[in-house]
This record gives sequence, structure tokens and C-alpha cells, in this order.
Amino acid sequence: MLESVGLAQSATVEQELGYFIRNVERMQYGTFRAKGYFIGSGVVEAGCKAVIGARCKQSGMHWSNPGAQNVLALRCIHQSHRLEEFWKYRLNSLASLNDPLPISG
Repeated sequence: MLESVGLAQSATVEQELGYFIRNVERMQYGTFRAKGYFIGSGVVEAGCKAVIGARCKQSGMHWSNPGAQNVLALRCIHQSHRLEEFWKYRLNSLASLNDPLPISG
């Protein structure tokens, strides 16, 4: 019984060590801090909360989930200065769906 528990723990330890080995490039926290990078998710979460709050939680606003997601996606695209790139992609992807009408003879 103890041997089977030991083997299970050993497999778990190996699996977890594998995670660290595969992600060592992402875990250079001292280097990242020295360069002024944020390490935790708090900054990103606060940014998301500010963007959502600025657009969806104003007085008198009522959004459906799909409507809010669509508006927030457009706001994020606009704020990242990629609106023109988005519309080019969108129009090109939709153009392939248009079937031309056959010309009658």
C-alpha cells in the first residue's frame, strides 16, 4: 500500500517538475522585475475592469452578454489602435462568402 502511494506521489512530482522545466523561460521573475515588467495578473485585471466599467457599467446601461462582448471587443480593438486592421480583415473574410449572381444571357 505504501509503495503504491509513493509511486503515485512520485508520478505527481515528476509531472509538476516537468511544468517548471517546460516553462523556465517564462519564470525569470528577477529579470522581468528589473526591466519593470509586471509579473502578477493584477495590472491586467485592473485594466480590464476599467475598460469594462468605462463602457458597460455606466448609469442606465443594460447589456445582454453577447452585446457587451461585441462592444467590448470593438472597444479593445479601437483602444489598441488596430481598428483599421480589424476592418480590413473583417471585410476580406466576408468577401469570400459573397456568391456572385450568374449573369443571364
